Amino acid sequence: MGRITARRRVTRVRRGAQPTTRVDVLAVEEPLEMRVNGERLAVTMRTPGHDVELASGFLVSEGVLVRAEDLATARYCAGAGSAASGPSQPGAGSAASGPNLPGAGSDGLNSYNVLDVALAPGVASPDPSLSRDFTISSACGVCGKDSIESVITRSHFDVSDDPLIVDADAVLDLPGRLREHQKVFAKTGGLHAAALFDGRTGELRVVREDVGRHNAVDKVIGWALAHDLLPLRGQILQVSGRASFELVQKAIMAGVPMLSAVSAPSSLAVDLAEQHGLTLAGFVRGESMVLYSGADRVSCNDANPDEEFSIATTSIATTRKETS
Repeated sequence: MGRITARRRVTRVRRGAQPTTRVDVLAVEEPLEMRVNGERLAVTMRTPGHDVELASGFLVSEGVLVRAEDLATARYCAGAGSAASGPSQPGAGSAASGPNLPGAGSDGLNSYNVLDVALAPGVASPDPSLSRDFTISSACGVCGKDSIESVITRSHFDVSDDPLIVDADAVLDLPGRLREHQKVFAKTGGLHAAALFDGRTGELRVVREDVGRHNAVDKVIGWALAHDLLPLRGQILQVSGRASFELVQKAIMAGVPMLSAVSAPSSLAVDLAEQHGLTLAGFVRGESMVLYSGADRVSCNDANPDEEFSIATTSIATTRKETS
């Protein structure tokens, strides 16, 4: 699988048995320096592949890109001293500028770890007043922003009026359908995944995997931008982990009316979902899920007589349980 996976010799230890050695397959994690019009915006730790989708999805989440035509070009830059990195745009600097990160191409060769995105004429660059020269870890996509106000980005789309209605059983099937397409996870056990489903037809539109859950979502959104599908009305974003504030924000920025996660959301994620009218489902596993906001979009009309659906009065939450 090329740069997506790496092979390493490891020692395996089992209780009561002698250690054994074998070759294991690991998920690759490398830095990607993202530039906009030659100016460095951020460095994210990611799984290589679909980098243009990652960068463009990130810029959708930042409120910079709305349509496919907003992105003029995207190109990889070579390392320091290479003509490919060049002085073609002001402030481009060298590919090895900033933190000394592995794979940064300091030998002048194109490492495919520096990506420069050129915006179309008339598209405003990210707000220069924000402190944006930082490293995004694979665990956090908003770490490094200089204030809580800078985390909350104004969306171009309104998801509150999306008429999506989806059957509860269809939602409960989504994690399993996503898992079937997590090909690199099956080899490494080390990647998050995100998928986009059509909430009306159930069609699986796209799946992306990455060491960072926010990166996987950005790649899905970037794919949608490239196909000029924004806003993603009537669609469901399924993620393999928890539902953090940043994932809810990314869904809202892309116009997705429903986010489904196999684990729990944070309190701030629920607050943001309620504020914007996004349907947020958590603990979507097996035969049950919890709806934290927008429960009216999930239909339980086809529930079996021996199953009970209830809505908690303290919050908008729906639980499904088997009766004894």
